[in-house]
Amino acid sequence: MNIMTVENISKSYGEKILFKDASFGMNDQDKIGIVGVNGTGKSTFLRVIAGKEQADEGNVAIGNHVRIEMLDQNPDYDPDITVLQQVFQGDSPEMQVVRSYMEIMELLELKPNDETLLQKLTSFSEKMEEHDAWQLESEAKTILSKLGIHQIDAKMGSLSGGQRKRVALAAALIHPSDLLILDEPTNHIDNDSVVWLEQYLQKRRGALLMITHDRYFLDRVANVMIELDHGRLFRYEANYTRFLELKAEREEREASSEQKRQNLLRNELAWIRRGAKARTTKQKARIDRFEKLKDQDTLHRSGDLEMSVASARLGKKILEIEHLSKKIEDRTLVDDLSYIAVPGDRVGIVGPNGSGKSTLLNMIAGQIQPDSGEIVVGPTVKLGYFTQEHQEMDENLRVIEYIKEEAEVIRTGDGETITAAQMLERFLFPPAAQWTYISRLSGGEKRRLYLLRVLMSAPNVLLLDEPTNDLDISTLSVLETYLEDFPGVVIVVSHDRYFLDRTIDKVLAFEGEGQVRVHVGDYSEYAEWLAKNGQEPRKEPVKKETVIEKNDSPAASMKSEDSSKTKLKFSFKEQREYEQIDAMIEAVEQKIEDLTSQMEAAFADALRLQELMQEQKEAEKELEQLMERWTYLNELAEQIEQNKK
Repeated sequence: MNIMTVENISKSYGEKILFKDASFGMNDQDKIGIVGVNGTGKSTFLRVIAGKEQADEGNVAIGNHVRIEMLDQNPDYDPDITVLQQVFQGDSPEMQVVRSYMEIMELLELKPNDETLLQKLTSFSEKMEEHDAWQLESEAKTILSKLGIHQIDAKMGSLSGGQRKRVALAAALIHPSDLLILDEPTNHIDNDSVVWLEQYLQKRRGALLMITHDRYFLDRVANVMIELDHGRLFRYEANYTRFLELKAEREEREASSEQKRQNLLRNELAWIRRGAKARTTKQKARIDRFEKLKDQDTLHRSGDLEMSVASARLGKKILEIEHLSKKIEDRTLVDDLSYIAVPGDRVGIVGPNGSGKSTLLNMIAGQIQPDSGEIVVGPTVKLGYFTQEHQEMDENLRVIEYIKEEAEVIRTGDGETITAAQMLERFLFPPAAQWTYISRLSGGEKRRLYLLRVLMSAPNVLLLDEPTNDLDISTLSVLETYLEDFPGVVIVVSHDRYFLDRTIDKVLAFEGEGQVRVHVGDYSEYAEWLAKNGQEPRKEPVKKETVIEKNDSPAASMKSEDSSKTKLKFSFKEQREYEQIDAMIEAVEQKIEDLTSQMEAAFADALRLQELMQEQKEAEKELEQLMERWTYLNELAEQIEQNKK
């Protein structure tokens, strides 16, 4: 059943178009994942659909009885109420009844025999029954616990940003809704919570619309993918893996179409340059066609992010952690941890929220001192620390000023010297965007800019604290490839299972009471080890598949080599066709011109006019085929001439 129809919505900020004429429909069982490069307006798109922002144009039509619940990227909260009270904020009848019931129960603790309160309790008990709300409080506590929130009486103002986001996620899940909208739900939750949320959403009845960078999560939960690309919307009836295949096919078709347009444009230009002929009536139509081709929107492809920056030389002594211990208040975060980093180490740090993962990185970076033990950093080590909050970013600076504070000129890993402005272009900040104030960037664009600044310091030991938060999938893919070739040491805290599988070969697992286990292997192998050893079972990430291209076979390689040695030349038929095709094109163009004149004369004869229109349509199709053939023959002629030279 259709619950929502989005019709031609558009939104822009100044000259920047986020999306234009975006349309799609949504059924009650659709679970839609939205992807796109940072800055394409994904979060704004969700807010427009949820009615929290207005589109510049278009319409969002939602069924009369469809209830929408949204987890915003920066959710509002009341600092003076408790966690449980925050979860039950909202105007729905269920939430109002539960809040009133909780308030009466609190008052009864102070006045246990108050008859008025007891009467109210009886009344609200009936309302709880009426709205089937008895299970909501219990369910809320369960969801909060699964998301790592155990102090339900804590004031919202005392929580960290990540904890508040998890409370907001719990509220979105507990509120009854027909359409659940989630903006980055996997940010700020640990690996176990991500697996639980994944399973919860798989079983949940109702429609789902979400933005997430977690590719395993998308693959298992989404059954429809929507891509926002340069203002355009593309819908795919597929999960993430199938979406990648369909997207590749679409881009191949678009590239072919653009190549065809460019060829036609080049051909038309060649004809126009022939001189006197271009001034005839017959050629005027050709000039008009050239102008139309020239004015067509060119194919917009997502920019390719390039990461190639130098790193300082790294000596044999890198990082030695010796009998490290750390407590915060009465909690032991790290107890007697020892570890020696070796060249090429790729270490992933995993564990529940609040277990001490970021604290360990801060100790390695020298920002926090351990209670006992020591961390010895080698003399050649140059740390690059990509923190979770990037609070040191001055949002009053312009983009290029922020990068120039680190370095104005750098040398890449290929030995190339490039400026800060050129490096920004590689990170998808075109010249016009480089003078934008940081405060005007999206969350993902800020993270990408911050990542560039860290890499421009030419580190040889990278500390990455939740690098996948707010980065789009395209940037993550390039970062993963960059880390594969990075010559130094990488130590990363992440809850993104796909990212960990791509980038690490060792796991430091925080397992409670300060115990940190060292496991050799990627995250999937660690999860398998946990399951085999009686630990809490975790759903295994999708195994990466090796795709063998047909052209990788020895026979294909030999065939390719043979064909490359073949001398290019015209066949007898192609040579004659090449000599005659200009005249053939002129003849068809003359035919179209004659048909146009006949159509003007036969305007009063509907039957004859219809016949002429059909002939004209066939002639135009013939002309298009001839033009394509003209392109092929002329390109072949050019290649033959080059081979002769």
